[in-house]
Amino acid sequence: MDMIINTASEYLWGYFLTYGLLAAGAYFTLRLGFLQLRHAGEMIRTLASAKGVGREEGGISPFQALSISLASRVGTGNIVGVAVALYLGGAGAIFWMWVVAFLGMATSFAESTLAQLYKTRSEDGSYRGGPEFYIARGLGLPWLGKVFAVLFIFTGLVFGAVQSNSIAGAMNGAFAVSPLVTGLVVSGLVAIVVLGGMSRIAVVAEFVVPFMAGVYVLVTLVVAVMNAGQLPGILGDIVSGAFGLNEAAGGAAGSMTAALMNGVRRGLFSNEAGLGTAPHIAASATPNPHHPAAQGFVQALSVFIDTIVVCTATAILILTSGVMGPDNTLNGVELTQAAFNAHLGGMGPTFVAAAIFLFAGTTIFSSYAFCENAAAILFGSNPMVQLGLKLVIIATTFGGALQAVALVFGLADVFMASLASINLVVILLLSGTVRAMAQDYVTQRKTHTPRLDLNAFPQLRGKVDQEVWGTRSDRG
Repeated sequence: MDMIINTASEYLWGYFLTYGLLAAGAYFTLRLGFLQLRHAGEMIRTLASAKGVGREEGGISPFQALSISLASRVGTGNIVGVAVALYLGGAGAIFWMWVVAFLGMATSFAESTLAQLYKTRSEDGSYRGGPEFYIARGLGLPWLGKVFAVLFIFTGLVFGAVQSNSIAGAMNGAFAVSPLVTGLVVSGLVAIVVLGGMSRIAVVAEFVVPFMAGVYVLVTLVVAVMNAGQLPGILGDIVSGAFGLNEAAGGAAGSMTAALMNGVRRGLFSNEAGLGTAPHIAASATPNPHHPAAQGFVQALSVFIDTIVVCTATAILILTSGVMGPDNTLNGVELTQAAFNAHLGGMGPTFVAAAIFLFAGTTIFSSYAFCENAAAILFGSNPMVQLGLKLVIIATTFGGALQAVALVFGLADVFMASLASINLVVILLLSGTVRAMAQDYVTQRKTHTPRLDLNAFPQLRGKVDQEVWGTRSDRG
């Protein structure tokens, strides 16, 4: 089984996805006119202007949408994934994580804008949307949308298993707690939250995510300031290592290929730009201003926070710790815990365990939210289906804690690659619509608050939900 999974993962990543992600991100960056640089201020303004905005019935606020998407993005990829990238790809892997994040901001803008544009209201009054909808409505391929939904549900379940596996490893390393006990506790907490539905997930994410990310980044910033003298050398190692110039690293970790592959792979696992996960939550948000591109800006900001801020903080902490020597055999959470231990003493492993518990826990909650959205596309808002899905993710959360690290991460890589392969092709085919939405928003922003007017886009008639985007005269 392990050999099959590893072969599939290496084929998908080595021959297509690594370069496909970079190419797609570069394409959107160019076609949108370096939107992530030219309109960086709009990302902050869009989120700030939505603060205190009331939710429409069935929707969630833009800040809650950002929190849930960050709960998905900010997880074990920021702690365990960065350590894995450093171990396998050397310091240069961090450079490629930055590259894939910068390009991924444009990709995330594209997929989240499309998710908002093609979303609809379901039978229970909530918003539903995501790649399945813009595949079905934008491309006119409903069958492919359903295939994507099925793959997505399996991916969400595997992601939950990955997170619980990382929690179990951290708790065992810090407190010698059995994975069985950790699995029982985590699955119990997951049950309490997900059985409360989307609204409870949104409330938990809204409060927990900003707190946990803030504390984690604050601690790592303090460590960075205390080791400021090492930072220029570390930055040099990151840049030179990205192009295979760090001969001291030697072996696979010293090659450009290793740095590129592991940086891009772990970068995508962390920020999920182009994967098609965050668009499900982006579609659930009540946009402010009332324009699809508004949530695109918010989700682009989410990618920046996840990788450029949080992942970099972890990388600096590990690289300044001295544990990444030529004889290092530590990988994953053990490497991160050793780095924290070098900086903070005995409380280091405890801090990492607590951080992973919160990071990974909220990621599991958001994974369920994504799965529920995908299931609704296949079965509608069926209470029995939703209950069954909740029970399954509780079970996979428990089972993931007991599995080998390589198995769960390998499965995640395969499903992640399958989703991204479909989603990237689709958003590239719909890139004209993305560009039109971005231009319309930016043009309106120069003189007034943007608002989508379907009369200006006759090509969208019959493809988007009039109840969501139409004017009152459109709705009749």
